[in-house]
Amino acid sequence: MKLIIYSLIIFSLFSCAASIKSNFTDIRSSISKNDGFAFLSEKHEVPFGATKVGSSKIKDSGFSTDCSYNSNLEKARKIARDNGANIVKVVKSKGADLWSTCTRMEIEYYYYDGDLKSIPQYTLTLE
Repeated sequence: MKLIIYSLIIFSLFSCAASIKSNFTDIRSSISKNDGFAFLSEKHEVPFGATKVGSSKIKDSGFSTDCSYNSNLEKARKIARDNGANIVKVVKSKGADLWSTCTRMEIEYYYYDGDLKSIPQYTLTLE
């Protein structure tokens, strides 16, 4: 009986985060927090010359919390930096609705050697 209770507690603790599945085809060395970084929403274009490094899908795991648009982008930034990307591009997003409390997203990661400050981009806000 104790095993069942402990299993349920562990399951509920680990199922509270959004599910992120990533695929990287061009892994590079990680990028520090001091290096430039850009967020591109669906309406922003990826700059010419940027190299696609990988992609992710962020989904609701059932009992997810802390999975708003900006929160998901913050998680994607960490994944991007760890894999050598300096641009997070939102390809598709679907906000919370009756079936899900999370913003679901499709993300692409890019590395760009140019000036990131010169490209139009999404400004991440803290919630």
